[in-house]
Amino acid sequence: MQPVTVRRWLARGGEPEVGAVATLAQRLGIRPLTARALCLRGICDETAGRDYLDGRLSALPDPFLLSGMAPAVARLLRAVQRGERIAIHGDYDVDGVSGTVLLVEALRSFGAEVESFIPLRLRDGYGLSAEALERAAAAGARVVVSVDCGIAAVGEAARAQELGLDLIITDHHLPGHHLPAAYAVINPHLEGSAFPYTSLAGVGVAFMLLVGLRKALREAGHFAAGAEPDLRPSLDLVALGTIADIVPLTGVNRLLTRHGLTQMNKRCRAGLAALMLVAGVKEANCGAVGFGLAPRLNAAGRLEDAALGVELLLTKEKDLAAALAARLDGINRERREVEQETFAQAVARLEEGNEGGAHSIVLADARWHAGVIGIVASRLVERYHRPTVLIALTAALGKGSARSIVGFHLHAALERCRHHLGGFGGHAMAAGVSLAADEVAAFAASFEAVAGEALSAADLLPRLWHDGELLLAELDRQSVEELATLAPFGAGNPEPAFLLRGVRVQQPRLLQEKHLKFTARQGGDSLPCIAFGMAGRQQELVGELDLLVTPQLNLWQGRTEVQLRIRDLRTATAD
Repeated sequence: MQPVTVRRWLARGGEPEVGAVATLAQRLGIRPLTARALCLRGICDETAGRDYLDGRLSALPDPFLLSGMAPAVARLLRAVQRGERIAIHGDYDVDGVSGTVLLVEALRSFGAEVESFIPLRLRDGYGLSAEALERAAAAGARVVVSVDCGIAAVGEAARAQELGLDLIITDHHLPGHHLPAAYAVINPHLEGSAFPYTSLAGVGVAFMLLVGLRKALREAGHFAAGAEPDLRPSLDLVALGTIADIVPLTGVNRLLTRHGLTQMNKRCRAGLAALMLVAGVKEANCGAVGFGLAPRLNAAGRLEDAALGVELLLTKEKDLAAALAARLDGINRERREVEQETFAQAVARLEEGNEGGAHSIVLADARWHAGVIGIVASRLVERYHRPTVLIALTAALGKGSARSIVGFHLHAALERCRHHLGGFGGHAMAAGVSLAADEVAAFAASFEAVAGEALSAADLLPRLWHDGELLLAELDRQSVEELATLAPFGAGNPEPAFLLRGVRVQQPRLLQEKHLKFTARQGGDSLPCIAFGMAGRQQELVGELDLLVTPQLNLWQGRTEVQLRIRDLRTATAD
């Protein structure tokens, strides 16, 4: 198997009507280029456009539209009023950690007695832990709230009942055939839910629970003697978990993330401020969170104990925050080394050993650490553009992480292979599996068969979407500044990208031996360009080229200028 080098350039959506774009631009007071980008993202009327650009928290849907919200709020209201102990059971990734901190912090501000538990990946495995429930009961907890896990915990929910615990499950993973018999289950994917948005992260579900609970406490007169806690400062945690979990940054997620990044940049949370410092993050945006902050928090859960992240995000002591951030940074360096070794081993097996199927990749190895195979699976998907499952073997058992490509619903595919699996759970694009070691070969064959049915040859070529064709002259500073108001960008809300035809390259040079920097000229217009990771393509910078670019503002030596980030390039074509 060899890396994929050919990419399909595709225009995003259908070509919007010129009249609709002009009307939207006029009514919103924006440039046609921005209006066109909005239309291509399904935002074509004035009301939706204003909501998108203004981003007011008052536009959040009623949390009680979520199925299970009313009984969950009623039980927590009673727990707060009676002083009952509440235990929060999170997950070991950033979504679970940030959601745990969010609930602990807010419930304490409501006057509740709260403790938290985060499982150890290698000892406890994924999801609700029966042992954790037993410890919570022994410590006097009466209510347990899960964050980012629990939707498949049928046995654990039964154990909670035996222990006399009222279990409230908050999760965003896809439900299976049987729901746990919990006191309440809140999940935007549940049938019968009237909530208008299904793509919340786990931390987003937890935030909606807090909005509902605060309303109930207010109506019960709980805050009559003092100020009502403000949940807005906690949106930094919602942004952190939402970005890290790579859920779509559309609708409610985009709204929460936009306000959360604003909070994060205030650096009011000691732990995040310290983490930003060690990660070299000057401004919190989706890229900085996804590639700078989240990996350091995730590293603890992958190699050691995710509770370090909880401690970091909860502490108000700057010295402790600095020490914990430094420790997480060190763990992340170790994670990188383990990840790179695993990636190299997997690539060798695929490219030298010719393993892997025509439509999918399934590899298992006893040398691999279960904490890094998810990241490596993502890198293999990027390199080969195949649905990928990597399995870390220990004795007779295997724990796997799966990542997918557009057009292949991973959870549905694993459902068809479930007879080979001990368990699985996740989403369309990412999942986890467990299976017996002697089932790996049969599972790989079954998974390949499912992928072969679902994926065409065209599906196996990466798609690069763009927002249409432009002239270089149209990308002035004011246009680029206005396009930036569509942020935060991420899954489901990609950065605008444009096709430039018939461009000539001037002054190409290598940057740090990995990147290319050059000037693009089209007619009498020119702009500087940066092509990250494309040093090996310098020989292609001859003749007329088509460029796929994302315009951005670059601050250099006190001057702000438009710069084009190159997504891809090719010899100029007529089509």
